[in-house]
Amino acid sequence: MSTINKSATQINATILSNKRVGAYHQILLAIGDLASVCKPGNFVAISVGGDSSRMVLRRAFAISRITHGSASGGAMELIVAPHGSGSRWLCEQSEGSEIDIVAPLGKPFGIPTQPVNALLVGGGYGSAPLFGLAEVLKARGCRVDMLLGASTGSKIYAPLEGKRSASTLKIYTEDGSMGESGRVTAPIRDLLAQGAVDVIYSCGPMSMLRAISELTEGTDVVHQCAVEESMACGIGICMTCVLPVKNDDDSISMLRSCIDGPVMDGSTVAWDVVGKVPPAVHS
Repeated sequence: MSTINKSATQINATILSNKRVGAYHQILLAIGDLASVCKPGNFVAISVGGDSSRMVLRRAFAISRITHGSASGGAMELIVAPHGSGSRWLCEQSEGSEIDIVAPLGKPFGIPTQPVNALLVGGGYGSAPLFGLAEVLKARGCRVDMLLGASTGSKIYAPLEGKRSASTLKIYTEDGSMGESGRVTAPIRDLLAQGAVDVIYSCGPMSMLRAISELTEGTDVVHQCAVEESMACGIGICMTCVLPVKNDDDSISMLRSCIDGPVMDGSTVAWDVVGKVPPAVHS
């Protein structure tokens, strides 16, 4: 594995609990000492379907939170939306079941060494990793404000958890069914103009990440975003999760989200050509 994944280990993790939370499943895994090397922004690759399954590829899931000192040692929390066959299989697993995982994978969020004003922006269940990140930032003395958004209220993950994790929380839904009506990016321009933000951490749909990057362009605000690209292998071999990233000379390199991300500097992503073939690519 690459140096990014030098701490990654394959283990059989026991499911401690599997609870339905709104539209999602909150799954807690016993991972023992592996918890000590997992950081906010890392992800886990899980073998799904069982021994006789035709689903040969692992599924990648963002790590929501790591806890230490439980009866079973360290634990990993995942928030899973039962959309595809692999995620549905995972959500069907009962307490006490064992699953094959590889973790921690990928590049995590950068944590400031000095207190800063941090704005955390989450879309749908993609917001889940921000809660654990908020705890780490607050332990560093940072002010943590949070914006959560989704198309409708049922897709906002754990709003009460957000209130506990952040100094302030605002919720936006496109249909107005929870919080304020509108997109979660709506208040960011004013916050930037007020000088209330030093760094933005974001998790969610690629369209949301792009919008935040466009808002921070030309400012001194750093935008760390966890990109949502499909990761088949999780360790940089299959090349299915490549993302166009700008070089200093304005050329574009196709980097692998699973090892060069998932956390990236939003200002370096060539958002205009995401999902397209760039005109000039450097490997």
